[in-house]
Amino acid sequence: MNHGGIKLLNLGKIPAQYNISTMFYFSYGSNMSIKRLKARVPSARARCVATLHGHELRFHKKSNDGSGKCDAYETSNPGRVVIGVVFEMAETDKPELDSKEGLGYGYEQKEVLVSVPAGGTIRAVTYYATRIDSELRPYHWYKHHVLTGAKENGLPDEYVEKINDIESLADPDPERHEHEMAIYTNE
Repeated sequence: MNHGGIKLLNLGKIPAQYNISTMFYFSYGSNMSIKRLKARVPSARARCVATLHGHELRFHKKSNDGSGKCDAYETSNPGRVVIGVVFEMAETDKPELDSKEGLGYGYEQKEVLVSVPAGGTIRAVTYYATRIDSELRPYHWYKHHVLTGAKENGLPDEYVEKINDIESLADPDPERHEHEMAIYTNE
């Protein structure tokens, strides 16, 4: 599939019930996990790995559960990059994604131009943190979502290792941990 001269992964068409306007969403955190994102947004289809320049991946977004979540932190350094996945999804699913991401409650959205390996760029929507605490760490289950998505979508090994090196903590709520990990039990 081509989009403005960019070759996108052909990972299936959006099902007929979603035969409506679509949009591109750039995910760099837990939503890179295909199982996690599809549980939230059934129409989502991974299209390609992409790079957001002038940003840095940080786990400092203050979550309501007391842990750190991912942020594509904007820097003034074009050499800093966040690598993630471009998903195509039905525009009608965007309000549900906004709700799950906490739009207006610690995350805001912006349109970004991401570079793709085939050359060129894709315009996509992404979220960025507005509630930040650099002392926070992610829970093990959250880091697992991020790592799973990074690996299954083929992010570069060095980048996956950087994510793996992030210190994470046990969730003090074991039921939440089990609930979050349940989507992987049939693997």
